[in-house]
Amino acid sequence: MSSEGKEQHDLSPRDSAEGNDPSSPSGIHLELQRESSTDFKQFETNDQCRPYPRILIERQEKSNTNFKQFVIKKLQNCQCSPTKAKNTILGFLPVLQWLPKYDLKKNILGDVMSGLIVGILLVPQSIAYSLLAGQEPVYGLYTSFFASIIYFLLGTSRHISVGIFGVLCLMIGETVDRELQKAGYDNARSASSLGMLSNGSTLLNHTSDRICDKSCYAIMVGSSVTFMAGVYQVAMGFFQVGFVSVYLSDALLSGFVTGASFTILTSQAKYLLGLSLPRSNGVGSLITTWIHIFRNIHKTNLCDLITSLLCLLVLLPTKELNEHFKSKLKAPIPVELVVVVAATLASHFGKLHENYNSSIAGHIPTGFMPPRVPEWNLIPHVAVDAIAISIIGFAITVSLSEMFAKKHGYTVRANQEMYAIGFCNIIPSFFHCFTTSAALAKTLVKESTGCQTQLSGVVTALVLLLVLLVIAPLFYSLQKSVLGVITIVNLRGALRKFRDLPKMWSISRMDTVIWFVTMLSSALLSTEIGLLVGVCFSMFCVILRTQKPKISLLGLVEGSEVFESLSAYKNLQTKPGIKIFRFVAPLYYINKECFKSALYKQTVNPLLVKAAWKKAAKRKVKEEVVTLGGIQDEVSVQLSHDPLELNTIVIDCSAIQFLDTAGIHILKEVRRDYEAIGIQVLLAQCNPSVRDSLTKGEYCQNEEENLLFYSVYEAMAFAEASKNQKGICVPNGLSLSSD
Repeated sequence: MSSEGKEQHDLSPRDSAEGNDPSSPSGIHLELQRESSTDFKQFETNDQCRPYPRILIERQEKSNTNFKQFVIKKLQNCQCSPTKAKNTILGFLPVLQWLPKYDLKKNILGDVMSGLIVGILLVPQSIAYSLLAGQEPVYGLYTSFFASIIYFLLGTSRHISVGIFGVLCLMIGETVDRELQKAGYDNARSASSLGMLSNGSTLLNHTSDRICDKSCYAIMVGSSVTFMAGVYQVAMGFFQVGFVSVYLSDALLSGFVTGASFTILTSQAKYLLGLSLPRSNGVGSLITTWIHIFRNIHKTNLCDLITSLLCLLVLLPTKELNEHFKSKLKAPIPVELVVVVAATLASHFGKLHENYNSSIAGHIPTGFMPPRVPEWNLIPHVAVDAIAISIIGFAITVSLSEMFAKKHGYTVRANQEMYAIGFCNIIPSFFHCFTTSAALAKTLVKESTGCQTQLSGVVTALVLLLVLLVIAPLFYSLQKSVLGVITIVNLRGALRKFRDLPKMWSISRMDTVIWFVTMLSSALLSTEIGLLVGVCFSMFCVILRTQKPKISLLGLVEGSEVFESLSAYKNLQTKPGIKIFRFVAPLYYINKECFKSALYKQTVNPLLVKAAWKKAAKRKVKEEVVTLGGIQDEVSVQLSHDPLELNTIVIDCSAIQFLDTAGIHILKEVRRDYEAIGIQVLLAQCNPSVRDSLTKGEYCQNEEENLLFYSVYEAMAFAEASKNQKGICVPNGLSLSSD
């Protein structure tokens, strides 16, 4: 029981005259610190108290506003006025604020240059990602066009590029393929009419008054998912529930994108080999797809394979050169567009489709299709899928917009960004488009090429408009293997995250584990399940951190009133008979037993002490009755000569954010156990929330409220005073008897 005495050493006095004051009773003194802001006065030799100054803080009075008054106040604030209406419109359409102040000479060159380059890059990527989403190439061009225009009107970030994002295309494609199977379409070929359907014909007849082939039904599903995702995002902005994104940590998002990248790579591998395989869905689709690929590897189309290898040999080195010399290049080399043009010309004049049965993009119509309302009958089937898509979309968009705003010294409004990305999905869903969000790779290109404002999005839209009205049919002979290579090459950034793992492991092992769990579950299970597993595991890790928090005994930094961990720092001072305990976590039902066991282990276990006392009492033949405060206790003679060295425990509550009922009960239990063996428990540095919980939980009686201290130093001084003065009153007015 006395082992704690070895861990402590006395505070060395700074002045020998102070340390040997002959007027001090029984030669015991309180050490004075001249630098300290609190002057601890010694007690007189008589029974009168001369209290040292205590820290007194007056609490703010809380206003008792009832629900009726709250509603009336809110309704008064909702009264419409011309000024409020103007501010609301300007807030919803940020373009009306910044466009009239546009500096033409300063910004136009950078905006035009970045808009042109991003538009050129988007043309091949939009066509390639359409395959990933299970759509025809023209729908990818529609999506990028409308997203650029709408974000120009509603967005607050000057630099992010909103358009097609690979992970969202993958999630859309999985939903589309599932609904196609339910409707009875054969994934290996396109049904030509309703008469060919053996299952789902009733659904199609109900949803459409005209013949709807596989391509038509696929975009109906995609636009319905997009509409619901946009509705969710606008609703989250309206109800200001952007806090949902805080559950998607950087490690979780990074792991999710990397895991989804493996699925994207797997889904595009069949195009590189020229194989016609059904798309696998559900749990384990990655493994299933590779099994199908290896079973059909003998059917590889050599023309597509050679084209894929040639494109890889051109794209990969050029992409690396772009990245390596990005500081010297005024604009990145548009190698993707060059490859697309060259491959299209080679395929057209070499007649690769006719001679070698190479899979090509096919006819891409010019102009725009008439708008169409999303299919309401499909909404119940895709509403759940849209939840994960909407959360991923707005989380990536908000995080990228805030990152680039901080980098360039301006602010963005998170709720307005949710409105912007929401309407970038709702409005285009009427024009045969699928889900969009910000994309890091295109945003980096946009920033590096001199983008100044959102006006660059209009230039990008004009480039896409030119393609849609004039150039699109020229891509008829473009091989799908080329589009698959473009998609895979653009996964380099996500796959390079493996390089960051050693650094992440050295900074936070918990984040690294979260990254691995999310990555593996997203790749091996499915994207939606992987996201759910990642969120649940991340929250479990937060609970785990509070369940097994860091605990430590504290010592005083010499010449200050600062206390730090004895296990972390050297040359800290401690007071004999006093231990200061810090618990770095909220105290609630999950970790209450951890708190209790750690406290007993670091100080002294009162249950073992009481058991030892009882055992010693039974062994002693002679017992003496000791009277303490009018209460008779039987204590062994041996024990009266060997009292406990520890007399006070100070619990530093500065890191305890909140208490629940279980936490209050465990504090009461700990205090009761220690008081039974003559050790007092003091609480220090409780925040207002913890103090309120202690008051409501009746931890302290009215006369004991002063035992809650505003600083650990103050609690230690009180403990010294109560230890040195026996049988007299102490500064807070309590009477302490000798043990």
